[in-house]
Amino acid sequence: MSEAIPGYTYGTAQVAQSPVSLEEWELLKQTVLWTAEDEQYLRMAGEVLGDQVDAILDLWYGFVASHAHLVYYFTGSDGQPIADYLSRVRQRFGQWILDTCRRPYDQDWLNYQMEIALRHYRTKKNQTDGVQSVPMIPLRYMIAFIYPITATIREFLARKGHSAAEVDRMHQAWFKSIVLQVTLWSYPYTREGDF
Repeated sequence: MSEAIPGYTYGTAQVAQSPVSLEEWELLKQTVLWTAEDEQYLRMAGEVLGDQVDAILDLWYGFVASHAHLVYYFTGSDGQPIADYLSRVRQRFGQWILDTCRRPYDQDWLNYQMEIALRHYRTKKNQTDGVQSVPMIPLRYMIAFIYPITATIREFLARKGHSAAEVDRMHQAWFKSIVLQVTLWSYPYTREGDF
């Protein structure tokens, strides 16, 4: 799946190098109480969510589309959403769900988080897809999106017959991962030395 996704450059030389060291990354993980159990339950979540990616994206895209202030960040100079842009981002968004659950959180993963960050910020937004859209997504929406991305995933985690305790553990691991990722994505928005 991932090889056919336009603009998906995970693990390639095209990806930005993370300014966050592996030592700093370990401290961030400790700060959100990340454990080996979280890794285990996130892998389980990947198994549960694997065949539900399109349904998840339908829900999330419906949410964005129903809020003009969010869909605005995918519009062209005419104020209309750029369909091809939305489609290409959707493919990468689906792969991001799988990467969140299945990839090891190593240097390649850390680097790709920086790449994602830059693609939301004025440094690289629009470049991957060659579009003329709004130049950046404000940090406030990146942070605020933690809640809908976390709250709505629970119903999908509960669809495969796991116990309530297992669903809760998968959900908590997902939540911790999203907080970590959005923290990393905030890097370009900070002043030098403030991250």
